[in-house]
Amino acid sequence: MAVTVQEMKSLEDAAEKHGTPKLVLMERAAEGIVAVLERKFDLQDKTILFVCYHGNNGGDGFAAARIMHEKGYSAKVLFIGEEAKLKAEARENYVRLRESEKSAGQIFVDRFIDANIIVDAILGLSASGPLAPALVVAVDRINASSAIKVSIDIPTGIDPDAKVVHRPSVRSDLIITMHDLKPCLLPYRDKTAVVDIFLH
Repeated sequence: MAVTVQEMKSLEDAAEKHGTPKLVLMERAAEGIVAVLERKFDLQDKTILFVCYHGNNGGDGFAAARIMHEKGYSAKVLFIGEEAKLKAEARENYVRLRESEKSAGQIFVDRFIDANIIVDAILGLSASGPLAPALVVAVDRINASSAIKVSIDIPTGIDPDAKVVHRPSVRSDLIITMHDLKPCLLPYRDKTAVVDIFLH
């Protein structure tokens, strides 16, 4: 079984209607992402680079990077989106991360850096159609890296419902998805971890 994009949106809207804001769901997702990374990998003395865009997939990345930084891990963020286009929840977590940076030292970087793990937080369930040229460049850089590649929700470049794999797409070693598998992830179920964000 898998849930479609529309089904996920309906579940999230219902959760919000019953008192669970989407910002809380994003924090749950981020906590789950960090828990999976801690379970799967030895993160001590490793550099984890989150590559984030301006949608809510990027928001998950901002929040997860903040949590990892608070835990003492070397988490860095490369923001390849546009600040003016940040969605509400993503913007909140972007601002929180910028505030953390003031007291905790540099988190944001302005280019790809050497990393042990790269987290693809570029496009998630809102993705459709071929990638924009700037995102093609980012995906190519991720794929060219020798780092372990982890995607949040779905690998960037894969259409979540239509099961279309565009070229290029992130060649993920691990996928961390929320609530349940998505249709596009059924062929990749063996390398997908599901995070429970308590949607009912």
